[in-house]
This record gives sequence, C-alpha cells and structure tokens, in this order.
Amino acid sequence: MAAVEAGPVPATSAPEDAARDAPEAAGAGPEAPLLPAGNRLSLHLYPGGCRRLLRLCAQQAPQLLEVDFLQLSGHEDPQLLEAALAQLRWSLPHLRSLVLKGGQRRDALGACLQGSLTTLPASLSGLAHLAHLDLSFNSLETLPACVPQMCGLDALLLSRNCLSELPAALGALPSLTFLAVTHNRLRTLPPALGALSSLQRLDLSGNLLEALPPEIGGLGSLAELNLASNRLQSLPGSFAGLRALRLCILHSNLLASVPASLARLPLLTRLDLRDNQLRDVPPELLDAPFVRLQGNPLGRPPPDPPSPPGTPMVPEMPRLLLTSDLDSFAVTPQGCSVTLACGVRLQFPAGATAAPVTIRYRLWLPEPRLVPLGPHDALLSGVLELQPHGVAFQQEVGLWLLFVPPRARRFREVVVRTLSDDSWSDLETHLEEEAPQVGAARAVWEGPALLRPAGPNRVLLRPRQRLWAHCQVPHFSWFLVVSRPVSDACLVPPEGALLCSSGHAGVRVTFPAGATEEPRHVRMQVVHVGRRELPALLGEPEAAASPLLCLSQSGPSSFLRPVTVQLPLPPGITGLSLDRSCLHLLHRAAPAATWDDITAQVALELTHLYARFQVTRFSWYWLWYTTKTCVGGLARKAWERLRLHRVNLIALQRRRDPEQVLLQCLPRNKVDATLRRLLERYRGPEPSDTVEMFEGEKFFAAFERGIDIDADRPDCVEGRVCFVFYSHLKNLKEVYVTTALDRRARAVRGQVSFYRGEVPEVVPEEAEAARQKRGTAALWMATLPIKLPRLRGCEGPAQGAGLSLAPLNLGDAETGFLTQSNLLNVARRLGPDWPAVALHLGLPYRELQRIRHEFRDDLDGQIRHMLFSWAERQAGQLGAVGRLVQALEQSDRRDVAEEVQAVLELGRRKYQEGLQHTSLAPRNLASPDRSPSPSLEPAQTETPDFGLDPEAPAFKSSLRVNKVTPPPV
Repeated sequence: MAAVEAGPVPATSAPEDAARDAPEAAGAGPEAPLLPAGNRLSLHLYPGGCRRLLRLCAQQAPQLLEVDFLQLSGHEDPQLLEAALAQLRWSLPHLRSLVLKGGQRRDALGACLQGSLTTLPASLSGLAHLAHLDLSFNSLETLPACVPQMCGLDALLLSRNCLSELPAALGALPSLTFLAVTHNRLRTLPPALGALSSLQRLDLSGNLLEALPPEIGGLGSLAELNLASNRLQSLPGSFAGLRALRLCILHSNLLASVPASLARLPLLTRLDLRDNQLRDVPPELLDAPFVRLQGNPLGRPPPDPPSPPGTPMVPEMPRLLLTSDLDSFAVTPQGCSVTLACGVRLQFPAGATAAPVTIRYRLWLPEPRLVPLGPHDALLSGVLELQPHGVAFQQEVGLWLLFVPPRARRFREVVVRTLSDDSWSDLETHLEEEAPQVGAARAVWEGPALLRPAGPNRVLLRPRQRLWAHCQVPHFSWFLVVSRPVSDACLVPPEGALLCSSGHAGVRVTFPAGATEEPRHVRMQVVHVGRRELPALLGEPEAAASPLLCLSQSGPSSFLRPVTVQLPLPPGITGLSLDRSCLHLLHRAAPAATWDDITAQVALELTHLYARFQVTRFSWYWLWYTTKTCVGGLARKAWERLRLHRVNLIALQRRRDPEQVLLQCLPRNKVDATLRRLLERYRGPEPSDTVEMFEGEKFFAAFERGIDIDADRPDCVEGRVCFVFYSHLKNLKEVYVTTALDRRARAVRGQVSFYRGEVPEVVPEEAEAARQKRGTAALWMATLPIKLPRLRGCEGPAQGAGLSLAPLNLGDAETGFLTQSNLLNVARRLGPDWPAVALHLGLPYRELQRIRHEFRDDLDGQIRHMLFSWAERQAGQLGAVGRLVQALEQSDRRDVAEEVQAVLELGRRKYQEGLQHTSLAPRNLASPDRSPSPSLEPAQTETPDFGLDPEAPAFKSSLRVNKVTPPPV
C-alpha cells in the first residue's frame, strides 16, 4: 500500500485514482449528498461505504471536522479502503475512534469472514487525537508501522488476525491502557511490552504462547490479564510485581506449577487456573476463595519416570475448557482434549490434523428444521454444530454429548445422529457416565466410564448421574442425541442373508439367493405396541396387534425375488385357534401415508406362534387381530396414538412479583411433583386438561383480555411466545407481562391461551376457540387465567419517575451492552432477593449494611443504589454483563438472568439489521416546523446516547421496548 505523506492534495497514485473515480462510481446512489449526523460516521452497514466517505471528502463538507468516530467495513475493496484511509488525516482531523473491523460477512456455513485489510497508510500516524483503534477480524500478518507512532492511542484491538509477533516499537505507546490481541498466532512477546506503564487491560488469549518475558512484571498498572488457551508451562517470578492485578485468567494452558507469590497480590479477586497440568499448588492458593482449580490433576501421582536418554519425550496432551456456547479454538497436530461450556467433550488424538486447524462450535436450541426425527424417535439433547463442515480428519475424533436419560428404555436405544453428505445418519454410539471422585483435594472430573448393561437394551442408571453418548466422528457437521426403536442392519449379498431383530426374537427377514444382484444395506426397526393400546381404541377387549415392523433398504426399490418376513402373532393368539377372518396384515404406503389391508394380496403362512408372508418392496407392516372389517382408518389412528404424548399446560405467577409468569408444558406423570416444587415460589390456577402432542410439534401462548408481554424476545412473535414440544426436554419459559389498563383502580383479570402450530396473523377469540374445541383439527388447546393485582400506594408506572441517574452502558463488544433502562428494569424485578445478588456480585457485607441504613424505608432505593453503584464501578471492564448474569443465577433468579440474555441477543440482532439507526441522514431534512414525509421518519428517529464507548451498539434495547418482530433465526 502506497504511503501518502503530502498535504491535503496528495500526489496522484493508484489509490488516488480510485479516490478520483469514486464520486463517479457512487453516482448510481442517491442524488442528495450524504452528511454525518452528529459526531459519528458509521459506514460499515452500507455497501460501498468507502465510496461514500470519498464522496464526502471530495465535497469538503464542514461537518466532517466535527466527526470523532468512524467505522468502515474491512470487507471493502483494498484499493478503495486505502484511498479512503489516506484522506482521514486532513478530512477528519479530530477523529478519536477508528473502527476497521471485518466479520460482518459470513460464508455459506455461517462462519464470520475476515476482512481484507493487511496494512495501513503511514499518514494515519498524523491523527493526533486518535485514542481508539479497532482492527479486529482482518488479515494482518504484521502490525502496520504507523500504529506504534500513534502516541495518543488509548485502546488497540487486534483480535482475530494472523499476527505471529508483536514489534518492540509497541512499547513506545505511553497512553495505551487496553490491548487485545486474541486468537492470533503469537508464539513470543517482545520484552518491550513491559514498558507500557499505563496498560490496565491485556488480553492475549487464544494464541500459541509458550513462555512470558520477565519484563511483563513491569506492568505496574495492569489490572486485568487474560492468557487463556495458550501453551504456557510456567510463569516468570516477576509476576509478583503486578501489584495492581485484580483479574488473572490462565485456564487451558500447560502450567505445571505456579508461584506462591500470586496469593500475595493485594488486589487480586480472581485467579482462574482451570484445565492445566497442576498436580500440586501452594497452600495459600489451594485455600483461597478467589482461585479456580477445576480440571487439574490435583493429588494424582506424577507421570511415569522419564524414558532412557535419547528417547524423544512425548508432551502431555493439552486440555482446553471453553466458557461460551459460541466460540472457537485451535487444534494442532499434537492433539488436545476440549470441554465445551455446554458439557460436550472432544478428544483430538495426536496426528488427527496435519496442520493447525481452527474449530468453531455453536449450541443451537432444537427446532424442527434442525432436528430430523423419525415417527417414533425422541430428542434427548440440544443441537451441536461443529465447523468447518466436511473437513476429514486423518484420525477419528472422539465426541461425548450430554443427554437426558430416556424414560422408556425397553426395546429402544440411544444414538448420535449427524448430517453427512446431505443426509442424516446414526453413528455407532456407546453410553458412558461420569466416574465418581474419591480422595481428591477437590472434585476433578477424570472422564467418563463405560456403563454396564442391566439387561437387553437397558442401562442401569443411578440417580443424578450425568450421561454421555460417545461416538467417533471422521468429520464435523451437526450432531444431536436421539432415542429410537432398536435398529438392526446387515449387508445383503447376492448369495442371500438372514436378518433378525435383537429386540424381538420372533421378527426376522430371510433374503433368498438371487434377491439382489449387488450387495445392498438393509435396516430393520421394531416398535413395541402395548397390549392395552388397541383394545382401548377399538373398544374391543379381544383385539390385539403384533409389534410394528419398519423395513428400509438402499439401492433399487424392489428385490428380484420375494423376501420372506416373519412376524409374531398378536399376544394371546395362536395359529391353532385363531379365526383367519379376523387376522389382518396392514401395510403403510409411503407417499400417501395411509394404511392398507393387504391380507387378500399375500399368502399368509401360519404356525403356532408366527405368521410368514413374502414381499418384494419394503415399508411398514403390522399384524392385527380384530372383528372389525375396515381397519385402514383405525390403523392410522392407532399409529398416531403410539406417537402422541399426554401433557398438561401450566401458567403460574411468582408470589413476590405477579408480573412474572411461568409457562410450561409437562408430561402428565410429572405434573404433581413439579407443582409441589414450584408452589413455594409460584401460585396460579390448576393445570389444564390433558392434551396430546407429537414430538417436535410447534405451539404458542397468547396473552389475552388486556394482558401483553412486557419484553421483546427472540422467541416472541407479535407478542406471542413460541414453543416446540420435545418430550424429554424442558418446555418452560418465563416472561414478564404488563397491561395498558389502569391497575390503580382495580385488578386486571386476563388469561393466556395455548394454540397449536405456527403463530398466525390473527389469534382466534376465546369464544370461537372454545366452540372449535370439539373439532378434530382444533388449534386451541387450553386457556388459563392470569390476574394482575391492584396497585396500592406508590406502586405502578409512576414509580421512580423522578430518578436522576447518569446514563451508562454496562458491558463490552463481545458480550453486549445493558443501558440505564435495562438496569432499572432488572432492579424493579429483584425485590427482596437483592442482598443475595449483591453478595454474589462481590459487594462487601458492610456496604450492604450501609445501603440498608441510608434507604431504610425505601426497598426500591436500596436495590437501585446497589445495582447502579456496582455498574458505575464496572464501567469499561470486560465481562461485567457476564458477572451480573452469573450472580443472578447463583441467587436463584434465573428468570431475570434469562431475560437479560434475551435482551442482549435481541440487541445484537437489531444492531446487525438496524440500518434505520445509522448515523447518516440526507441533507434536505424537513425543517423543525414542517412535518417530515413518511420516507424520512427513520432518519429522524431519536437515537440514544451511548456515551464515549465507540463499541456501543446503535440501538436502544431494554426489558421494556416497543413490540418489534425479531428477525428469523
């Protein structure tokens, strides 16, 4: 990239040619010139943002002199980006924050793409006021030479680039307080890094560091240090010089020892040493409450004695512990063992990859488009996505997925299902459980132990044990755990074969010689049918049915010679005494999904216990014994009943906060136990009548009669909460409700109704839904009352109207931001639980006593003062929102924690799609005394004040926002 050193009119070069041609190229856009609104210029949301900037610079608009924040996309054309950056020194002389991030675009698999930025023009060093520079998610291999010359730089973000080293000149930045170089390729650090006397936060996680320079102890102002997911084997003794250190993250390294001086750092409040190789630690650290040591081999004997001289030493496999449900990690040819935040484990053997590979993962909430289930399958886990998809490993990778133990285990099996070559298949799966720990100083997980079978297709389960489904995977894709009927398969050669069911000894299929010309795979599934199901449906006590048989095969749809199928006769029926006119062989036709009686079309051979018949095509087969004559429609109903689950719907309100409503769909046999557990904190009406639902069926809850949802949620469409029913997973959601009616005059008596299917445009009225209840295709399932009590005293919307709190943005770019409005709503929901939350946030007990004394008669004032005083101290610190969510969960307020997480997720989505909140506006805006045209309303929408944080998202997100349809997932 050519360096531009001339004045406001630089010499002509290739970038300047691009700058000269840019206004002409931008002529296809709006004719009205675009001007920055305020002091922010966000062009990363627009295609061709560099062209727009060059056009503004060519016009020499005076508003550019006021701009102090600029964001461009790293995916722009490199020449246009170079030309635009070359103009900044003269066109935006007061620029304080420059963001040139990539990652806004995604590939076909949904992974973020890195930007094309590889260097910066030398003229940027002349930006005398620049304090914040973000170059994350780009393709930098070396740090641009102009960066160490930016003497006023306060924050430098270089995460997710390709940097293999940092220059020594970086130590010449006297004002730098924040440096982030995460997920790069750093192997060493320059000693000059210790000269950054003002540095307060340093994040070097996700690199390849094997050692630290002793000069790192010179960072006397360093308060937060993150070195997670590296290859550190020891720490220098100079660590004792970090007297200002409060947070030190060292998990997922290879540390075999740590200095005892870490316990004597006066301000240290958290030391994370999880997942290292520590077999012994100093007593001062072992007993310290701020130290985390999970995942270390504490108390275990040392490894085997060293090999004879000359024998190459094999290093112990690295172990990683990740703490986010959406993250990535690097795998080297050395291999590693990885534990994800959701409990999933991965074992990469040595040599699985020939070169370092970055693995990305994400845990998806189950929904029908991601969960392929057979007619009689049940989902037992969430959906795990591992990327890159389709990349083959040189050795198979071990995968352990946590799952919910199935309630029915007879004649069923647990398997891992994955997507391979555009089709779903089941992997060979072994069930394992967590091994108990005995005699360890702290509970450390050694790994899963194989479960011992307790009978045919059954597993002996101890209470409260954690179960894994273990399989070997040759490549990455989507993975989930399902319970299915026992499946048997074989490869049928031209010479013939015999396939028997392992769950039902009497079910077998005989393939004669010549049935196929080429070998083909054949699969058999047998579904057990209870003895009471069919008599109850037909109203005939003597009716009975055999197991339900499903046969499938690869290759041509039919066999060359008839195949003999053997089914056991229905229970209680023998071949010597049955009435052949009552015996019906049913066949399910796949395209029409109907059941046909084919008894007259086949020759049934009966023995004392079995019935045999011959077919040339495979499908579903069922043997019935009944006096009914037309059984096709009855078979369809019986087949559906086998797949239905009987459930009850509940709607409870929290006793301390009636505006918090818990909605849950429960299996009928779990209702009583669940209500006994919940009624200590909740109250509400009796559960609904029993309804029947299919596995994976969608339904939604709609609040009616003056009650509405008091939050914008990702799972909320037009004010209706969406559900997907899975029989083994928790179908539970907690929402906050509100009303537009006046609660100071009287209580509001509303209701919540549950409907089947997708959310329609219009929810039927309750009266009409009740009339449809008797119909077979009724959408309405249940209606339960909801009552918001009358407000008394100073409660209600006017509460806190006179507050005067300083605006703030709690959080960071990685986890999201919470505004003042968010915190006010969190404070309103805490109630008497606030002291527990405060203690888990780290507030000393003396401060709680002081707050209680100062606000003796004002509970809301106590909560607000605690929460906002803590938030002000956390301003600008990484992980503040995560600490708040964790404190809420530890205080048994998971409902508020989930609401905060939903707000953060919704905010991120709105920001990505919030073009209406951009900081550009047409010049010919309507004057204040004129009504703006409808097309200009988004440009005149008031945008909130986000302070000086350049990473604050340009959207307004709170626990109480106007109803906006969230984008589809």
